[in-house]
Amino acid sequence: MNEHPTGAADVAPTPAARPSIKLSSEGPRDEARPPLKTIIGGYVSLTKPRIVELLLITTVPAMLVAARQEFDTLPSLVAVIATVVGGALAAGAANAINCYIDREIDQIMRRTARRPLAKQQIPPRNALIFGLVLGSIAVVGMWITVGPLAAALTFGAILYYDVVYTIWLKRTTPHNTVWGGACGSAPVLIGWAAVTGEMSWMAWVLFAIVFLWQPPHFYVLAMKFKDDYAAAGIPMLPAVAPAKRVAVESVIYAWLTLAVSVVPFWLGMTWLYLVVAVVTGGLFVLESHKLLGRVNRGEDPKPMRLFHWSTSYLTLLFLALAIDSFLI
Repeated sequence: MNEHPTGAADVAPTPAARPSIKLSSEGPRDEARPPLKTIIGGYVSLTKPRIVELLLITTVPAMLVAARQEFDTLPSLVAVIATVVGGALAAGAANAINCYIDREIDQIMRRTARRPLAKQQIPPRNALIFGLVLGSIAVVGMWITVGPLAAALTFGAILYYDVVYTIWLKRTTPHNTVWGGACGSAPVLIGWAAVTGEMSWMAWVLFAIVFLWQPPHFYVLAMKFKDDYAAAGIPMLPAVAPAKRVAVESVIYAWLTLAVSVVPFWLGMTWLYLVVAVVTGGLFVLESHKLLGRVNRGEDPKPMRLFHWSTSYLTLLFLALAIDSFLI
């Protein structure tokens, strides 16, 4: 898939007057040292804990399915803890480095203006070192505890998110959300590799579910904050294309997600999983059609309705996977 499903003909040109973004290495301008609680909170905020939490929702169920299908047992507690901790550190590292790279953009956007580097609460150099150290601990720890494949995938996910997505895709193409989804889908593969040391068809199907789920999830968030992205010169699809284009693509990806989500049933999951996949996926599709309907009628698209349901959908789907793994 080299382009958006609906084509690129209706994409408006990226705003010509893109602001010049200077990546300063200067620290906070205020010389007064903030309280220790504020400093610690700032470093925690750099890791974007809510995003880390969402990523880990897919990891443990993937490990349970891998262990049950491949070895007819449960994954070891050591492997689960090591993968969850390592995955959280890796995601936090990638997010911290992302904050370092995007610090000037974050100052422009209302949604991100309160981030520690945008507010100059933490010196950029310190944030970068913090991210690199977290990432190094995560990769080395994964290598030692769950093996080289999981460690390599962890390193690749950090590199892809910060270099391929943040530095390149995000700034150059409205396809950024689609292709950037590869790193957001990586925790499934990492969890599977931590248990089996290899990949299987089921691992790639679970990866595909998360990959296809991400465009509508992030499109609607970008739709709500499209003016921010336009002001920062970031060509997110909702900032450079008509709302109908965004809504149509959300519908297409929701249907694709539903279609792929039933495949695990044919790879060994039970009817419990299939029922949950069909019902929750159907509601995901329905909500995306409602978004398109509101756009077609010229009403407020209310994009956050789809955003919040998409989060609930992924949580319920992978919870069903986890429960169903005990039945296979």
